[in-house]
Amino acid sequence: MTDDGLKPGWLHSVNDIAKPDWQALFDNAHPFSRQAFLAALEQGGSVDGNSGWHSQHLAVWQGEQLVALVPGYLKTHSYGEYLFDWQIAQAYQQLPLAYYPKWVAALPFTPVTGPRLGMRQGTDQHAVLHVVCQFLKAELNQGKLYSAQWLYPEAELATSLAEQGLWLRYDVQFLWQNQHYKDFNDFLARLNSRKRKQIAKERAACTGLSLQTLTGEQLTDNHWRQLIRCYQATYLKRSGHHGYITPQSFQLMAKTMATQIVVFAAFDSQQPQQIVAAALCFRGKDALYGRYWGALEHNDYLHFELCYYQGIEYCIKQGLSFFDAGAQGEHKLKRGFAPVLRYGAYRFADTPLSAAIQGYFKQEHQHLQHYLQAAAAALPYKALVK
Repeated sequence: MTDDGLKPGWLHSVNDIAKPDWQALFDNAHPFSRQAFLAALEQGGSVDGNSGWHSQHLAVWQGEQLVALVPGYLKTHSYGEYLFDWQIAQAYQQLPLAYYPKWVAALPFTPVTGPRLGMRQGTDQHAVLHVVCQFLKAELNQGKLYSAQWLYPEAELATSLAEQGLWLRYDVQFLWQNQHYKDFNDFLARLNSRKRKQIAKERAACTGLSLQTLTGEQLTDNHWRQLIRCYQATYLKRSGHHGYITPQSFQLMAKTMATQIVVFAAFDSQQPQQIVAAALCFRGKDALYGRYWGALEHNDYLHFELCYYQGIEYCIKQGLSFFDAGAQGEHKLKRGFAPVLRYGAYRFADTPLSAAIQGYFKQEHQHLQHYLQAAAAALPYKALVK
């Protein structure tokens, strides 16, 4: 117990937390902070078991009341994180030093910026973070962990973590922002002529298919079987496995998150009930998040249509401000997705590599700042007339 009466400790399932307590900590407006999302990963076997992601959520109590929570995982590898640390892991291996297990405050397989610390209203964030960071530091000092990593926290939390002595790291992603467009053509009109023609050509190439937008409530069991088939086929071709998300986890999301699920699907014109490709998205309070893509056959134009253009149209029609179409991919830049800076925060057990890691983070940040400026200059929007 700390002087503030705050007591940190581990929980090994989100279902150890009563639903009213969870709702007091996190705003359900962000889909990936919902208990239902993380529970679907746990209960469906996408995490725990042999996945290398072991549920280890950091809870803080004040007396008998749960006042804060950091969803997290004990990791034995670095897959599925997207703010990757493979180079650091390799450097440890060469010395050799143990690098795993590490603890990550992250959303499994979901590189989306959002709440990483949930708190009950009226709780002192500074006091909670101090207790949390001291608890993690003790775990490092005792050799229970070799690093504690916060992946894609919101900017304000990243700053607060830096004040607690963590090292910041950065990433660049691409985000579409709704500039009060009336419709998709209005968006196109803001682009230069070359990009307008390119996008028109790409969209025309998909006119032979039936394109549909389906909400989670409209998806049938047959739809879900086909979506999973597309997802697994794409992963199998690209990575040699069936993907990180199990069919059981998808089925649980279908039951518990239907109101936040949106699917853009392409149906075979000859077999109208057959889905040939689909992008599964989640809707937040003011944003759409593109998460899972799958297709029975590779088709770049169809990928652009379902993963980008359909999402942009949806955001315009629904009045959503942002479309986060997923990590990586400079091809998003060419289609109007602006580069944005994202964050990570790290604490490592003290080793001979500590100074080198800190220097690496600083150099990486300088490089990303230059890249961010160059990418912003390459956006295809027409210059504003002053």
